[in-house]
Amino acid sequence: MQTGLPDLKTQSIADVQIQYLEYDGDGPTVVLLHATGFLPWLWHPIAGRLARTHRVIAPFFCSHRMADPYQGGLDWLRLAEDLSRLCEALDIESPLFVGHSMGGTVSTLAHVTCKVPAGKIVLIEPILLPEEFYRTPISVEQHPLAAKAIRRRNLWRDRQEAQTDFRSKPFFQSWDAEVLSLYVTHGTCDASGDGVRLTCSPEREAALFMGGVHHDPWPLLPDVACPTLVMEGETSENRHWIDLQRVTTLIPRARYTMVLGAGHLIPMEQPETTAKLIEAFLGEPV
Repeated sequence: MQTGLPDLKTQSIADVQIQYLEYDGDGPTVVLLHATGFLPWLWHPIAGRLARTHRVIAPFFCSHRMADPYQGGLDWLRLAEDLSRLCEALDIESPLFVGHSMGGTVSTLAHVTCKVPAGKIVLIEPILLPEEFYRTPISVEQHPLAAKAIRRRNLWRDRQEAQTDFRSKPFFQSWDAEVLSLYVTHGTCDASGDGVRLTCSPEREAALFMGGVHHDPWPLLPDVACPTLVMEGETSENRHWIDLQRVTTLIPRARYTMVLGAGHLIPMEQPETTAKLIEAFLGEPV
């Protein structure tokens, strides 16, 4: 597996600047899209492996636009438009999208609504809520994930205290050790001399969750034109309310795989397995 660090770059698009990691490998471009509230560095163990045969881009979709969770949050269609513009600015003509959670839904919106001609798409536990969620106005307090996100702790004395706190939480118990270390290092930042805080603040994370209910992605699925791999974690809590088997049947050229022993956070829990599944799929003839 490649261990070299990527380049951290910034690209201006329209009215904003987007930071992204670039692994300068040879071959087609893979665009890795992170989950709500997380960051591109968590892809590093996977990206390093993919970079042996691909150029790899991993954008940071958290802080490039201001958004108020109590005023509708950051619309995922806006993120899809930003993704489309980023691909155009970086001369990525036929991206291979790999999206986890929010990233999966955003990549689908970019491909279908924004007409990005994706070569292939990997959807890892994409967030496609039951259709009634998109028809009913919901407040931050009513949104189960936004309500939890906005109450997250956001100050520690230093990264050691943050790491100890994270490791004590059930949420992080199943994480790969390298990925958790990357989250401690890059998922926290200096809090103006008062310690460290989350790089993606609770308010921004809640705004991202709120932005996911504005556009129903279900009608778009039959228009996904490229080969698609849908990955689901065997123990994912989302299986109770997100039907990824149905997603697979609605996308014309999709197939489904279950990752045994994994929850919703498949790339954080099983990066090596995730990388192997992605590599195998991307290596198949179209």
